[in-house]
Amino acid sequence: MNPLLALSDAQIGGWVGSFLLPLFRIAALLMSMPIIGTQLVPTRIRLYLALALTVVLVPGLPAAPAVEGISLQALVLVAQELLIGVMLGFALQLFFQAFVVAGQIIATQMGLGFASTVDPANGISTAVVGQFLTMLVTLLFLAMNGHLVVIEVLTESFVTLPIGGGFLVGHYWEVAGKLGWVLGAGLLLVLPAITALLVVNLAFGVMTRAAPQLNIFSIGFPLTLVIGLVIFWIGLADILGQYQTLAGEALQWLGELAKTR
Repeated sequence: MNPLLALSDAQIGGWVGSFLLPLFRIAALLMSMPIIGTQLVPTRIRLYLALALTVVLVPGLPAAPAVEGISLQALVLVAQELLIGVMLGFALQLFFQAFVVAGQIIATQMGLGFASTVDPANGISTAVVGQFLTMLVTLLFLAMNGHLVVIEVLTESFVTLPIGGGFLVGHYWEVAGKLGWVLGAGLLLVLPAITALLVVNLAFGVMTRAAPQLNIFSIGFPLTLVIGLVIFWIGLADILGQYQTLAGEALQWLGELAKTR
């Protein structure tokens, strides 16, 4: 055997720790985050992107612990890196789901709850209004370089959340507790439209009690739909300010998750 090609166990373990362990965290994030982690991007492309990011980031990362290629310690470290990557990706998903929830609420209030379409990103059926808000927030996220911020947070996580730092059970409970934030943010996004539609429905109710012979219900549904679309269109004028506020909170929380505390 050529002595130049002979590799020791220590060298193999160093390569495993230096390249494979960061690769698992990066790949887990790319597989679970919005936009890149959806069905619109093929799995092979996501893996290529994860390899490219790993090659670029590894030279500047802190030294990873050397482990044996096939051992219980390596499996535990791989599981830790996968969970950290999925946790960060799921935390970013919560920000996007706030707009999906907002679209579902306003669609139900205006009578468009039955108008649903298949979401090509997730492969599920969602309200048309929710799909519109999802596409809008995706474009805003890319236009404001949100994906670059995510990569920056991911890079800093290898310093603030080093490899082998543990399973971080408290972080996962914090992510689960943020589901309430999703519902609250979605409600705040469409609260003016819901209030306006409530006033319209109350007006229809008063008219029905005052003049039952007018048969308000025959014109109430199409009129509510038209008024709801107009109110939704007017509400889009402030969508940028609301997006910046929610995006700032989500990205700040993402950075806090990438720390051991």
